[in-house]
Amino acid sequence: MALAAARLRTADLRVTAPRMAVLVAVQESAGHLDADALRERAQRVTGRLSLQATYNVLRALTDAGLVRCTLIPGHPARYETERHDNHHHFVCRRCGTIRDVVCALGTAPCMDPQLPEEYDTQEAAVTFWGLCPDCRTDAQAP
Repeated sequence: MALAAARLRTADLRVTAPRMAVLVAVQESAGHLDADALRERAQRVTGRLSLQATYNVLRALTDAGLVRCTLIPGHPARYETERHDNHHHFVCRRCGTIRDVVCALGTAPCMDPQLPEEYDTQEAAVTFWGLCPDCRTDAQAP
């Protein structure tokens, strides 16, 4: 919790129990959890925590650059520790597993869109869709 408090202060955020608990829940997860799953984990520290309060905390943490929010069509928003690495995601069409994928072409934004030079592209979000190894094996089984 001390590390979470220090990270909040460094990001110029007020240190509160819900913010620390949600930040720790994000940091201790394997990533890609939705708000409800993070709320359940954070409640182990804070006791009662509403889903709306969890969303408010996640918004503040995302705006401060501590947490990354990933929006994948057909899935609730997912959250993970922001590593500023502009990685992408693979989503299994069958089981919904989400896995990080290294940036497609190197440094952010990983792609060069054909836009006028007045535009400042800072990030590219790519989602790869397919079958994870377990689902692929199941699909090939007789």
